[in-house]
Amino acid sequence: MEEALGEDPIFSIVPRTVPKKHRRFFEFAAGPLEHLLGLRQCAALYDRIQSQGDAHAFMREALRQLDVRPQVTPEELENIPRKGPAIVVGNHPFGGIEGVIMADILLGCRPDVKIVANFLLNRIPHLRALTIPVDPFNRSGSVRTNIGPMREALHWLSSGGMLLVFPAGEVSHLKASPIEVADPAWSPAIGRIIRRTGAPVLPVFFRGHNGPGFQAVGLIHPRLRTALLARQLVSMRGRAVKIDIGRLIPFRWLQRYAGDAELMAYLRWRTYLLGHPARRGKCGFKPAVISAFRRPRPLVAAQDAEACRREVERLPADQCLAQSGDQSVWQATAEQIPLVMQEIGRLRELSFRAAGEGTGKPLDLDRFDAHYLHLFIWNAETAEIVGAYRIGATDRILERYGRSGLYSSTLFDSRVEFFRRLGPALEMGRSFVRPEYQRSYSPLLLLWKGIGAFIARNPRYRMLFGPVSISRDYSDLSRNLIATTLLQHSQAKDLAVMVRPRHPANLRPIRVPGCGYHPPPSCFQDFKEVCSVIADVEFKQRDVPVLLRHYLNLGGQLLAFNIDRTFGRVMDGLIVVDLTQTDVKTLQRYMGAAGAATFLSYHGAGTSSEGVSVAESEAG
Repeated sequence: MEEALGEDPIFSIVPRTVPKKHRRFFEFAAGPLEHLLGLRQCAALYDRIQSQGDAHAFMREALRQLDVRPQVTPEELENIPRKGPAIVVGNHPFGGIEGVIMADILLGCRPDVKIVANFLLNRIPHLRALTIPVDPFNRSGSVRTNIGPMREALHWLSSGGMLLVFPAGEVSHLKASPIEVADPAWSPAIGRIIRRTGAPVLPVFFRGHNGPGFQAVGLIHPRLRTALLARQLVSMRGRAVKIDIGRLIPFRWLQRYAGDAELMAYLRWRTYLLGHPARRGKCGFKPAVISAFRRPRPLVAAQDAEACRREVERLPADQCLAQSGDQSVWQATAEQIPLVMQEIGRLRELSFRAAGEGTGKPLDLDRFDAHYLHLFIWNAETAEIVGAYRIGATDRILERYGRSGLYSSTLFDSRVEFFRRLGPALEMGRSFVRPEYQRSYSPLLLLWKGIGAFIARNPRYRMLFGPVSISRDYSDLSRNLIATTLLQHSQAKDLAVMVRPRHPANLRPIRVPGCGYHPPPSCFQDFKEVCSVIADVEFKQRDVPVLLRHYLNLGGQLLAFNIDRTFGRVMDGLIVVDLTQTDVKTLQRYMGAAGAATFLSYHGAGTSSEGVSVAESEAG
């Protein structure tokens, strides 16, 4: 192995300044220590790969020689932006191999990548064109030394390049409180770069860390950890390294942080969140576990399709609320459609079980169905129910049955004043679209056009309310984040004090290993940011529940969250929608222009303000 004239050997502790006549002695004496530190093994590895022509080929060959196998899903690789300025931040659990792995991945997606790295790596000629060398050791002259590299990083991002950074600067190590292996505090200097350039940030989490021997040595002195990094690099031989790549975080969600330290604490939280045990469905009281305690009974047989068709055809024509092709939305009482009701009950249970919910009974019908109104989609071509909604008019139900006549009373204890404040309202619930129709947003849209037509005919109902479910198919972490954020931003706190959940959801802060408890929900700028976080957490890259997003798009406000112990332990949020405050264009989408005008005129409202907005284009 040859070094450039005047430079110290790459993998030797014997400096070139040692006189030539003494050099062999020093090299012999240093041999055991270099072997112990892994420098001799690194030198042997370098000899095998130094013929590679460029940095990308050099790193890829290093991974091949070490037999290190990065594991990342193709879906998460798609999160890497293929062009434009971006900063990739990652935790630093191993001290070396993660930089090689991530550089290989990023260079496989785009050529304009640089790494902010320890200046010692500049000893390797192949890496000089790839790295921006910095001094991470916080020595007296480190700040002055790093001014030039920081300017280079700013220039690189300004020209549209991608920057890979490990903000900890040092390898993850054992901490005393709490006892865990994690990065030290992330450098605020990276926050300044983000703020100066306005670049979006891509979080990357590497699972695992160095072993107990490395951690124990680090407790003696931090510099010993640095001395052992070469040994840790070669000790990764034959290992698989799991990597989680999150969603790109736009700068508009980062610019609100007043200080660089706060910004980096948030980015650290977003990064370590990718490694939370709740992610990938690894913990949580899942539906499969619930089923073991209460085995669902077989569903009843489907009703005769032609018999159901005859019931629908006997309904008065004015009970048809909306139509799209062969599918139409009908309103009916349970008395008018006894067979169709049985089929609705079967399909409810079928659909809810598919989402990790359900009663576990052969069909989902209860005492409320008898006095509620039912809206359902009928497919005339196939003679089948596509989906349905259950609607309860409070002005009629409260007068005849009192508060116990409302389904929501089984989940939430609401004061009489709550219903006085609402006025005539519709309790919405038990909505479903059967699984084979859920690939499209069209059935839910058609159902809501039916609801819009019903309200346009009965404009006194300006308020909608009812439980909206977040199933056990979501992790506890996701459910907690959704609930706490929506409650924090709710603008209906005057109504919330009148409602008490019968089995309150546990919304205590969830600790994210590696960075403490999650920040307060007020840190989220808008609900789209929460959607991005949930998409990072959930295994299926899902967003928040479609129906919840739909209500939020109408301007819905959350009042409380309850755990329904009889329905798959779903978390139900009591939501209230004032349709006079819904965006006019949204009303027109469901009611039609004439229906929306009639409704708003009835309430003396010609304009509207927006609630929490979630783009419906994301709801499919």
